[in-house]
Amino acid sequence: MKKVAWGILSTARIGREKVIPAMQAARHCDIQAIASRSLERAQACAGALGIPRAYGSYEELFVDPAIEAIYNPLPNEQHVALTLQAARAGKHVLCEKPMALRAGEIEALREVAGRVHIMEAFMVRFHPQWERVRALVRGGGLGPVRSIQSYFSYYNRDPANIRNHDYQGGGSLYDIGCYAIVTARYLFEAEPLRVVALVDRDPDFGTDRVVSALLDFGAGRRLDFTVSTQTAPYQRVNVCGERRRIEVRIPFNAPLGGPTDILIDDGTALDGSAIQTETLPACNMYGLQGDVFSRVVRGDMPLPYGIDDAIRNMRVIDALFASEESGGWVVV
Repeated sequence: MKKVAWGILSTARIGREKVIPAMQAARHCDIQAIASRSLERAQACAGALGIPRAYGSYEELFVDPAIEAIYNPLPNEQHVALTLQAARAGKHVLCEKPMALRAGEIEALREVAGRVHIMEAFMVRFHPQWERVRALVRGGGLGPVRSIQSYFSYYNRDPANIRNHDYQGGGSLYDIGCYAIVTARYLFEAEPLRVVALVDRDPDFGTDRVVSALLDFGAGRRLDFTVSTQTAPYQRVNVCGERRRIEVRIPFNAPLGGPTDILIDDGTALDGSAIQTETLPACNMYGLQGDVFSRVVRGDMPLPYGIDDAIRNMRVIDALFASEESGGWVVV
């Protein structure tokens, strides 16, 4: 398959340090250009990463006839507007999560969704460890899954960091709570019916620094999660069935290019001595994600997650913020 020519929108850190190197090493991606509002920054990043072309505006990238797909890692509040602009120029778009600050904002992308492919960049859905967990859930070896427990935290009080800018979509729910939601939807293969949230906000930034939530998926299934931007770094997911549970040790920031372990426990020994460890092969989930989207662009496979999926995930986040306001359950 001929590689897809990619352009990168902005010199954002996640692109420079994680996504671009992974896609450059991937099978079906060819990073041809990068754009910034500063030509100097674009040129410096292009030089450091070996990208052939640098542009001093996003518009120049959009009109480059050689570029087929755009990766959009801009701040959250700019995702929809720049994705729409790129799509109107005929470019397919892989847009970082969350795709918007409200579910209704994503509806604007319906204008172009029939002409180009647009996908929200939840790279975890392409990691072998999550594909394996879903296969085990589907296979019935855990018994019916009743509960998924997720915890994800880091510590960041840098006032210059966009994660601490409320107006740019900072805070724990947008930044990392979205992962707890999307992985539960991925495993239950269903949507939550109602949600309730407990939110603690930073007194200086106004961002949600700790969020604990309960999501009711119906039929006795629930996700309970806590995420925080001001707690010691930690992450873990437990998928609990009637007969066994699976513990995902590094569920969201899995080592890039390294193996991962999932733990399977039947509960016969509470000290963990009955746990069986299954090791998944080394991979880079950003590269895998880029290859999948490139195959979609080439018509080699259907789009696995479109704007409807992004809207559904965003509706859950909207409902959790509504629960913060009401203090009770909110129907999704």
